[in-house]
This record gives sequence, C-alpha cells and structure tokens, in this order.
Amino acid sequence: MIERWPSRTLVVQARYIWWLTAALAGALAVAFLTGVVVREGATARFAAQAAVDARLRQALLASEIARFRLLPLALADDQDLVALVAGRPGAETVMNAKLERLSRDLGSPIIYVIRKDGLTLAASNWRDPRSFLGKDYSFRPYFQAALRSGIGEQFALGTVSHKPGLFFARRAAGGSVVVMKMEFDRVEAQWREANGVTFVTDRDGVILVTSRRDWRYAATRALPAERGRRERELIGVGDLKPVPFRERADGRFVLQGEAGDHLLTTTAADALGWRVNLALPLRGAVDAVVRAAQIGAALLTLAICALGAFVRERGRRRREHTAQLEAAVAERTIDLRREIEDRAAAEAHAAQLRDGLRQANRLATLGQVTASVAHETAQPVAAIRNYAATSRQLLDMGADDAVRDNLSAIDRLAERIGAVTAELRGFARKGSRAGGPIPLVEVIEGACLLLKERLSRVNFVLPEVSPQLLVFGGHVRLEQVLVNILQNALEALDGQLDARIELALEVDEEQVRMTIRDNGPGIAAEVADRLFTPFATSRPAGLGLGLVISKDIVEDFGGTLQLAPSRDGACFAVTLRRAR
Repeated sequence: MIERWPSRTLVVQARYIWWLTAALAGALAVAFLTGVVVREGATARFAAQAAVDARLRQALLASEIARFRLLPLALADDQDLVALVAGRPGAETVMNAKLERLSRDLGSPIIYVIRKDGLTLAASNWRDPRSFLGKDYSFRPYFQAALRSGIGEQFALGTVSHKPGLFFARRAAGGSVVVMKMEFDRVEAQWREANGVTFVTDRDGVILVTSRRDWRYAATRALPAERGRRERELIGVGDLKPVPFRERADGRFVLQGEAGDHLLTTTAADALGWRVNLALPLRGAVDAVVRAAQIGAALLTLAICALGAFVRERGRRRREHTAQLEAAVAERTIDLRREIEDRAAAEAHAAQLRDGLRQANRLATLGQVTASVAHETAQPVAAIRNYAATSRQLLDMGADDAVRDNLSAIDRLAERIGAVTAELRGFARKGSRAGGPIPLVEVIEGACLLLKERLSRVNFVLPEVSPQLLVFGGHVRLEQVLVNILQNALEALDGQLDARIELALEVDEEQVRMTIRDNGPGIAAEVADRLFTPFATSRPAGLGLGLVISKDIVEDFGGTLQLAPSRDGACFAVTLRRAR
C-alpha cells in the first residue's frame, strides 16, 4: 500500500495536467472563433453607424452651402444694384455699405459685384487697402459660367486672401455678376471636435474641405496628367499632395498621422459632385468589443471545463460511495420495516385502548348515576305496589271504575320507569362514531334525566330549547359529554349551600354554543393549563380522563370543547355545528 500511493498521486496529477491543457486549448480556440464572429458583426454595425454619421455631416454641409447660395439670387434685382450698374451718382457708396453689412451678418468674408466686362464695381471689403474694387476677375471660371448660364460655382484660393473657399456667382441686372465667397473654417472646426477624420472630395477625388489641414489639396487617387493640371489651375494651387492614407487587404485604412486602423465611409455625390468622407478609428469601437468578447468567451470556456472536471470528479467519488450506501440502505430498510410493523401494531393497540377508555368512562359515569336512577325509580315502584294492592280490594268490592283508574296510574308510572332505564341502557352501550342531525333538546333532557336526583339538590337553571334546533352529532355520545361536565360541576358544588348551575345557549347561522357555568371554587391555574391532557384532575378520586374523552367526542363531530373565562366558579363552552 505504501509503495502504490506515489504512483496513484502521479496518475491524478497527470490527469489534472491533461485536463488543464485541453481546457486552455479549447479556451483559445473558442476565443479566436468568437473574435471572428463578433468582429464581423461589430464592424457591420459600426459601418452602418458611420454611414449614418457621414450622411448627417453631408446634410449639415449642404444646408450651410444652401444658405450662402441664396444671397446672390436675392441681390440679382436689388434696386441699389440696378442704380450701381446704371452709373448713378452715389450708388457705389450705398452698394458698398450694403455689401459690407450683409457680409458681416451672414459671416461671408467677401461679397462683390462684377461688371459684365470683369471689372469689380462694389465690394464688402471696400474699406480694406486690398479691396477688390477696380480689379478685373474676367479670368475666373465662376464669372464666365455666370455670364453663360446665369449661375457659376467654383472652389478656389482667393487671389487676395489666399484662403480657400467656395465662390457663388449669379448673373444680375445689367449683365453684372454678384459673387459671394463661403469659407469652411467653422465647419472644419466642428469636424475637428468630432470623432474621426472628416474630409470632402470633388469629382476628381481631390480633398477640398477637411478636419486635417495638412490633407487639403491631396489627391485620393491617381489622376491623368491633363486632369491633374486642370484641377490645379481650377483650384489655384501648384501641386497636389499625395494620398494621405492606404487601404489594407482586410479593407481597413491606415491614415497618415493617425494611430491604428480606421474604417472609411464615403457618401454619394451631391449636386457639386462633392462627397463627404468619414474615417473612424476601429480600436475603440470594434477592437475593444472584440477583445472583451474573446476574454469573456475564454473565461466562460474555462469555467465550463472546470465545472465539467468538477462534475466528473464528483461523479467518480459518488460512485465509490454508492456501493457502501446501498449496503447501508438495505440494512436500514430491514430495520425500518420492522419498526413500521411494530409502530402499526402499537397504533392499532392504542386505538383499541382509546375505545376501551371511552367505554370505561361511560361505565364509570354510569356507576355514579345509577344511585340517582335507583332513587328515581324507587318511588314509582312503591306506588305501583300500592295501586296493585288497592286494585285487588276494589275488585272484591266490585268497584270496576276505580280499578281502571288505578291501572291507568300504574301504566303511567311504568312508562316513567321505562324512560329512565332506556336512557341508562343507551348510555351503557358503545356509541357509534357516526353522526347526523339530532335535536339538542333530546340530548339535554336525556342528561338531565340521568342526573335528575342530583340536579334537584342545586339551583339548576335551564333555558327553553326549541325542538327544531338541530345539531350535528350522536345522541348518546353528546349525552356522555354533557353528563361528564354536569357531574364535574355537581362534585365541585358538593356541600355548598348556594350551589348553582346555569346552562345557556348562543345560536347563530353556523353553530350552537352551549355554556355550563357553576359558582363553585373554580379550577386551579396549575390544573387549567393541562386540563384536557390525560390524568389531569383536581379530585382525589378522579382519573382525569372524562374531559379528554369529551373533547375528543366533540371534535369528532366538528365542534370544540374549551374552558371559558369566568369570574367565579368554572365555565365550559361546547360549540357544535348547527344542522338543517
């Protein structure tokens, strides 16, 4: 045994190492697969949200452009403009002041009016030393387009400010052209505060407006030489910058000057051919979600493996104990079967003893009431003898009518004796446990008849009971209860001069409550607490079973027997179910 123990330990350790290795490999595989699935879903959701964000930024840009595009249209037929083109004296000063005010209110850096030959007639910067007044802009494409079609728009560098902007031109009164410039400083500042990199490309993919200033005028794709030259001339720059990002094989983008991979979303082209591009970092939005999912999947896999190992080990140990438990259970089952058989026999014997005790209680009570019954029947028997002797003499005298009267008296006396003995015989027999509707008055009258001689010695108060008042129970068994209670009261009042027993009834729709009250010495507190337990009695000759059996009888019929509170003497309350 001592030599085999180390080898067994090594086997257990090897098994645990194998389980741990398999669990780690499974956790890594599950983490990898989870990452693939979660990345695909997270990227799709992220791309959808980025597309919504890009469209929203495009809509805001379009609304800003539309606001600036309306002013040249509003000034096309302005009366001051008409006067300016017509060469009226003072019209130039009025128009310059109006354009200056509109530029300040709308946030446009410059608003000016060009005559049809390209010479500037009025400008909002007329106070500036670098004012546009008198300058020739006939070379500008937006001016030429406005003369041809009535509308011209061009993104270009300002010749004076050297700042990029979108020029809106519209043909006005007298062949003049109203021009308004829109710069994107405020829009670009808002984009810089937002997440990601936002930039606008024109039809040729050249970046015009961007949150990254160093990206402006960068080409996002290679352009033919002629196309590139034309783009540079249109914007007014020397060279286009190289592409500021590159696309990876997995569809992600690496941005110049930005850490980590990005997702690039591009909107559809608007009326100008412009597209809003939004590049958002994947590290915080997708990579973090994937990493959290992989860690969670790995931990869950390890937990499941640990639980499986625990369950397996526990099952092995349980199987080891099963044989021992089965043997112990089989042995214990035999002992329990014997105990059950012995207990069943004991309960049957106890039930038989309880029935015997009830009968013994009736017989004991019967012995106590026998003297009363003997006394009750002694007088009628003596009277019957006298009537019989008198009748013989009357027959000899021929007084037939008197003999008939004596026989009638004898019949009444015999009926009285028969009633008393019938109650005595019924009380002596074992009562049936079955119950039914019985008149309560018969129960009370039967008990009073058995105890008539003893009740005559006290002041017994009995209420008037209707023969129609029915209760649920058995006639003889309820008589036994009432006789027991009355007999206890009589024994408590033995020798008392003002002895009094009062029986009262309280009747409602569901039950009948009968109280038996005496004015005796009452029941001691130490006896009252265990009054309804076997062998609890305050009488030297009492067995202490009468009230226990009486309570059992009343509860068999769905009622209750209780010791009720009383200021003097004892009071017992019997509650019975009322029958219809």
